[in-house]
Formats: sequence, C-alpha cells, structure tokens
Amino acid sequence: MKKLANYLLQGLLYLAPLGITAYIIYTTFTFVDGLSQKLLAKFFDFQIPGLGLLSLLIFLIFIGFLGRTIIAQPLKKIFHKIIDSVPLLNFIYSAFNDLFTAFIGKEKKFNKPVLVKVNQISDLEKLGFITEENLSVLKEKDKVAVYFPHSYNFSGELFIVPKSQIRHLDINSSEMMKFIVSAGLTGWHKNN
Repeated sequence: MKKLANYLLQGLLYLAPLGITAYIIYTTFTFVDGLSQKLLAKFFDFQIPGLGLLSLLIFLIFIGFLGRTIIAQPLKKIFHKIIDSVPLLNFIYSAFNDLFTAFIGKEKKFNKPVLVKVNQISDLEKLGFITEENLSVLKEKDKVAVYFPHSYNFSGELFIVPKSQIRHLDINSSEMMKFIVSAGLTGWHKNN
C-alpha cells in the first residue's frame, strides 16, 4: 500500500507541472482569443480565425523576454554576488558549474572521445574524453588530460596520458557518455 501511495505521489510530481502549465496556457488562450475576437468584431466587424493563437504566441514570447531580462538577470547577479562573497561556496559552485557546462553548456568540453590503452601487457583499454591538450602548465609536452567518467555515477577520474596511448574515436560524444555512464547497457546509436 505504501508503494502505491509513493507511485501516486510520484505520478503527481511528474504530471502536476505539465497539467498546471497546460491549464494556464489554455485559460490564457481562451481569454486572449475571446478578447481579440470581441475587439475585432467591435471595431472592424469581422473575425480572424487563429488570431487568438497568434496573440497567445506573441504574449508568451513577451512574457519570456520579460522573465529573462527583467526578472532572471537581476536575480542571477544577486545570486552570483552571494556565491562570490563566500570563498568555500564559490569554489564548490564554480567547480560544479564548470562540470555541468562541460556536459550541457554552450562550450561542451566532452567532445573528443578517445580509447586509451591503460595496460600494455593485457591490452586493457578505457573510454574517455580529452579535456585539455595543452599541458604546458604541467611541463608535459607529449601528454593530454583525459577524463574517464564512472559508470552509474556522475563522477570520474582525470588522468594525464601519453598521446601515443590514445586512439581518437569517430563517435558521437553524448552517445559515448551514455554508453559509459550506463556501463555499456545503452548500446550504440548512430546519428546520421
């Protein structure tokens, strides 16, 4: 019985935001369509089918613009000021922020999948991603930084690897990440 109650709550958590959003959009559409049709009928004595949908799209774009410029930007600045003022929090936040932007941000860092020979004797190889090719700061010329994600976990290890032990792979980076994180259970899906 407890499991069923948990499933019910989980279902509500999944559907509530979608249902509320659909209800708000429907109500807004009905209101805007009714208002625009009444105004057209009153001033011009005709109706345009679909005008409510066009009005709703323009309204949603306007709300999105306001939300992003007037609401989101100031809140983002305040949030960053607070984060910057606490040294340890700043360090943790920036590390996680860099990690997440490497996965999903505009500057995806995990875009060079490689196969690295980690044991010469047993011919053992490991899948990873080159994250930095210039290691002059470490005084390493023929090595690169390779990130090895862990399976079933959003963690990994960074190794400095000789370039001679790396083989570049012509594989979609996100498909390879899914393959590694799922311990190879997702299989390969080629994107054409």
